[in-house]
Amino acid sequence: MVLKVESVSEGSDTVLRLSGRIESEDVQDLKTQIDGRARGLVLDLEHVRLVDLDGVHFLAVCETKGIKLRHCPQYVRQWIVSEKPRIRELE
Repeated sequence: MVLKVESVSEGSDTVLRLSGRIESEDVQDLKTQIDGRARGLVLDLEHVRLVDLDGVHFLAVCETKGIKLRHCPQYVRQWIVSEKPRIRELE
């Protein structure tokens, strides 16, 4: 299963609805799509089924930049929390 991205406007927010897997090879494409749009940006993860370590790092950095994560799967949320201290060390 590949990552699918759908962009939807919700008022002043732009929501990127993600579905499938967020893997290393998807991170650069996602960075390109969100570049310069952190304000009012929401990543909807309701239909994300698998995230690898690079995907978790990407999502953790997104949160530090003010991007909201909506419908984040519990295992991904826990992984982000455990990786955030490490992300800060890498920045």
